Amino acid sequence: MYGAIIGDIVGSKYEFFNIKTKNFPLFSPGCDYTDDSIMTVAAAKALLRAHNEEAPDLFRIFTEEMRALGQAYPDPMGAYGTRFIGWLFTDDPAPYNSCGNGSAMRVSPCALYAQTLEEALFLAEASAVITHNHPEGIKGAKATAAAIFLAKTGSSKDEIAAYIRQHFYPLAKTLAEIRPSYSFDGTCQGTVPEALTAFLASTSFEDSIRNAISIGGDSDTIGAITGSVAYSYYRRAGEDLSAYRKKAEAYLPKEFVTVIEEFERVCVERNGESNK
Repeated sequence: MYGAIIGDIVGSKYEFFNIKTKNFPLFSPGCDYTDDSIMTVAAAKALLRAHNEEAPDLFRIFTEEMRALGQAYPDPMGAYGTRFIGWLFTDDPAPYNSCGNGSAMRVSPCALYAQTLEEALFLAEASAVITHNHPEGIKGAKATAAAIFLAKTGSSKDEIAAYIRQHFYPLAKTLAEIRPSYSFDGTCQGTVPEALTAFLASTSFEDSIRNAISIGGDSDTIGAITGSVAYSYYRRAGEDLSAYRKKAEAYLPKEFVTVIEEFERVCVERNGESNK
């Protein structure tokens, strides 16, 4: 989760003011958490609720938790999407066939909670379809969750790339080929492959975030998707990420940190320390 939140915070100031360089301050004035972090925490809250129910109704639980936290934090930096705002505040919330990248930016808790790849994909779809029930919206969430799950369980970058290519996206372009002409695209199909490529081309967690922001586009969401995979991968590889986590926590409401700590405890209980 912290990978997604860090990528969101770092990318927040560049969402509407893109840069095409890796040379920028990681945390700086003007950065803040956005709807990406809020909905990631909401997904974690939903899974904590489901964890304590014998036969959880995931559609209802994801809907209730995302609406509750979204209504509690109605004006995040960068704002919610127009249709998502409508979904947050309507009396009768229903999926609206979105293929937007919101389904992918909030999905990391599903992969972290899951005990198997199949469970990660199932939970990713469950978290997506409450709003993003378009096939591409579901696909983006599942691709991101798969990459995170494979990263946290020890797969190599080549293995992660091979799985994504086989099941989701061709990943045909290199980062250098993407960067010059890439511009804002709020869809999963126009964001998730680029974000995963930024991770695959990286040499460290920080390098992955710099890669993600440097291509431009929907920078906070690309940062969140890239960061969610990279954090799991580089943490398992032995990189000390505590300093990045501490900096991110300084931006977050205390209740978010409390939810994350409880969620991590449950993930360790289910999966062991390596999947924290």
